[in-house]
Amino acid sequence: MEGEEEEDYMSDLFIKQDVRPGLPMVRRVKEAIQKEEKQKEANEKNRQKSIKEEEKERRDLVLKSALGSENKGFALLQKMGYKSGQALGKSGEGIVEPIPLNIKTGRSGLGHEELKKRKAEEKLENCRQKLHMKKQANEQAADQFRVRFKTKQEERKMEGDLRKSQRACQQLDVQKDIDIPKETWFWIEPDEEDKEDECTSTDLSVSEKLHILTAYLREEHFYCIWCGTTYEDSEDLSSNCPGDSASDHD
Repeated sequence: MEGEEEEDYMSDLFIKQDVRPGLPMVRRVKEAIQKEEKQKEANEKNRQKSIKEEEKERRDLVLKSALGSENKGFALLQKMGYKSGQALGKSGEGIVEPIPLNIKTGRSGLGHEELKKRKAEEKLENCRQKLHMKKQANEQAADQFRVRFKTKQEERKMEGDLRKSQRACQQLDVQKDIDIPKETWFWIEPDEEDKEDECTSTDLSVSEKLHILTAYLREEHFYCIWCGTTYEDSEDLSSNCPGDSASDHD
């Protein structure tokens, strides 16, 4: 426009201006933050303090200031030879600083905080005991499960060994022209061969039947089911067979 001076783009004033992108925005944000902080400080100064805050300030001011000779108790101590900064007691073994005050500002009764703290500790201890008992119960349940699982596996293994012994007994008896087994359960009946509970026809347990039958095979046929070998005689059996149980052959 006419009447206005044109900007001199070669002048130092124009060249020294910071024209980086986004800089005006950063400057405005900083100014807003500074303005907000100043406003907070002004509000804090102008805010009327509560009675408790004024009491606390006066109390802290008095507690920070040392006793002077105008204090009657301090004046009596000075007359008895006490000097400021000296420990109490005839030989100076007492305290130097006064006993600190424990200011109670709440409305609860004396001992309430200790009671509250004790209850919190008891609650925490109860929680710890419950967690410990729960952990023990879980460990005990896990141990019981492992024992049951191991027992079940052992029972299944013994049932398999018993069926194996029954088949071997029937085969060896037939080879010796024995038509009737010494005990009815020494042989497997054809219609019960694939059943897992065929060994429950008597009052004997599976382990007892297995022990009796393997002893019969060793004495009558010199046969060990775990070795899978028929020995020549009892001497050969006792010399070369590790034992008469499955654990001896592990």
